[in-house]
Amino acid sequence: MNLAGTLSKELGLRLSQAEAVIGMIDEGNTIPFIARYRKERSGGMDDEMLRSFEERLRGLRRLEERRNSVLSSLEEQGALTDALRTKVMEAESASALEDIYRPYRSKRRTRAMIAREQGLQALADFLLEERPSRPVEEEAKRYLDPEKGILGTADAIRGAEDILAEQISDEAGFRSFIRELSFSEGLLGSKLRDEALREEKSVYEIYFDFQEAVKSLPPHRILAINRGEAEKVLSVKLLAPEDKILDRLLSAVLRRGNRLSRPFLEESARDAYRRLIAPSIETELRNRLTERAEESAISVFGMNLKQLLLQPPLSGKVILGWDPGFRTGCKLAVIDETGRVLDTAVIYPTAPRHEIREALSLLSSLVKKYGVSLISLGNGTASRESEQIIADFIRESRLPLRYVIVNEAGASVYSASRLGAEEFPDFDPGQRSAVSMARRLQDPLSELVKIDPQSIGVGQYQHDLNQGKLSEKLRSIVEDCVNSVGVDLNTASVPLLSAVSGISRSLAKNIVSYRESHGSFAERRELLLVPRLGPRAYEQCAGFLRITGGKEPLDESAVHPESYDAARKLLSLLGLCEEDIRSGRTREIESLLSERGIRKKELMDATGLGEYSLSDVLRELEKPGRDPRASRPAPLLRSDVLKLSDLREGMILEGVVRNITDFGAFLDIGVHQDGLVHISELAERYVKHPSELLKLGQVKRVRILSVDEKRGRISLSMKNIPS
Repeated sequence: MNLAGTLSKELGLRLSQAEAVIGMIDEGNTIPFIARYRKERSGGMDDEMLRSFEERLRGLRRLEERRNSVLSSLEEQGALTDALRTKVMEAESASALEDIYRPYRSKRRTRAMIAREQGLQALADFLLEERPSRPVEEEAKRYLDPEKGILGTADAIRGAEDILAEQISDEAGFRSFIRELSFSEGLLGSKLRDEALREEKSVYEIYFDFQEAVKSLPPHRILAINRGEAEKVLSVKLLAPEDKILDRLLSAVLRRGNRLSRPFLEESARDAYRRLIAPSIETELRNRLTERAEESAISVFGMNLKQLLLQPPLSGKVILGWDPGFRTGCKLAVIDETGRVLDTAVIYPTAPRHEIREALSLLSSLVKKYGVSLISLGNGTASRESEQIIADFIRESRLPLRYVIVNEAGASVYSASRLGAEEFPDFDPGQRSAVSMARRLQDPLSELVKIDPQSIGVGQYQHDLNQGKLSEKLRSIVEDCVNSVGVDLNTASVPLLSAVSGISRSLAKNIVSYRESHGSFAERRELLLVPRLGPRAYEQCAGFLRITGGKEPLDESAVHPESYDAARKLLSLLGLCEEDIRSGRTREIESLLSERGIRKKELMDATGLGEYSLSDVLRELEKPGRDPRASRPAPLLRSDVLKLSDLREGMILEGVVRNITDFGAFLDIGVHQDGLVHISELAERYVKHPSELLKLGQVKRVRILSVDEKRGRISLSMKNIPS
């Protein structure tokens, strides 16, 4: 298979472009490095396009490995003809390849095998003859053999039909059209298995008597049905268009025999479909649906995670992290503008102790002592009660204080982890959680990379998904986010450095150890002194690591060291020098180019940079160390709180997008319980997916449609909201 040719055709790329990307991946270059520093070779493909390319490349290589395995097996069996080899080589999908190989694959002991052992293959062949020499029943008498269990002609004919049924079921062409017809015209149906479960499992109520076209089933319904089936609440069945399938199958099969054998061929074809093909195709299509649904859910999870990681940091503020709780109290931690922990405390304003006065006194003392301007409140147990206390405190103290509710998913995992213990050996898990709450607001990316992405919980049906595929996708999202932002080499933690292009966890530990032993890095090339960090790793990681105030001004930017000479020539052509990067003069580059009438083609010739690389270098020099998160929506700062009972139908409120799914989005409107904007309530126009309109962390105005206090459900709408 021509991998580059297939990929260029499927993904709409030039052949040379596909060949170049395959070459770079095979050379060991990381996706972030290719996306950022090899744009000339990749044709400007971004990280998402490159990830899709890499995933499809792996899939094609797996198919090629399987193709070679099939060819070897056929050759060992002595079954490989030139025609069969051509069929195998031309198979474009795994299912097509397996259909071709199916007749030659070793099977468990089947009815057809038993019939062949009884010597009935010749009778099966007789049924396919165009001009039989005698009636079928008469021919069948020749095969009677009581010792082999063939006591009458009916036994012989039944065995021959079993052989034909298996032969029919093994034909690739038949399986192909039945598969596609079942998918294009079939229905997936589900029913309640046990009436006694009707009330207990009402969450599955819409699936108690449900049918929908297979080809149009949305991913979230597939996963919901699968979960209901796994919990033994639902029985699920693929309802294929059997009449149409049998008409086509019989038409094809009956052309092979004769008038006398027609009834027996018809019986064989019906048996082949109902006993052998239909169950197999149902399993295959259910797996196909599940795989499609999982891919969609993993994609949604990845999209949400990316938006969560790239939320803008609230730098330059002293923040108090609040990890709410009941019996064990509310854990507090104050961090300064750099994330350093200044103080920790525990208060007990919630049940069962209700020490509100003491809690407010300590809270007031911490806020005033350290100049706290923001409280970062986790949204877990006792969050609602804590929020009320915070809101009352802000209102009564009249201090210039605001609070933000942050998603605390994964905080308990981090606080009890070895990493948490290494970072804060003298803190208990509650104190570590409080620090994490504060840092999640101050710099979400740096804090959240410490947590297994699967524990962050911003998706749908995440525990039902293929965990290997989910992990791989989420790791790539974290890597892309970290590298798109860049990392401060002198402050980054091991988990953050581990996500940088070309840096493994062991290398990240070596970097931190070197930094602790030798002091801060003064320039990027000092990385080559770190044990086991060689030229190859340096090439991959250097451009993503920043050094502020070091020896080399270009180290503060995303300009790669391999382009430093070109960047200096560019500055010289404009009458600038490297120190102008720090003074801010390079921000005038665009106007200097215009004033001097210098065209970019001249700069490319003078510096040797390609068009993509030149644009990137110019952009970096204009805004060195720019943070792509700055343009994203800032968190909603609150000073008061609502109760569920305060909500009224028609009220318009501001909410923060907390989670996006296939069927809608969940928004925090300040009442502890997130409300759902169903996809049908996002806009007046048709919306294919909520991600078209929303991003995590966005602040949106919504209208209350309904409130179900008993079930804790809030329905919201974004339609016709006055500006």
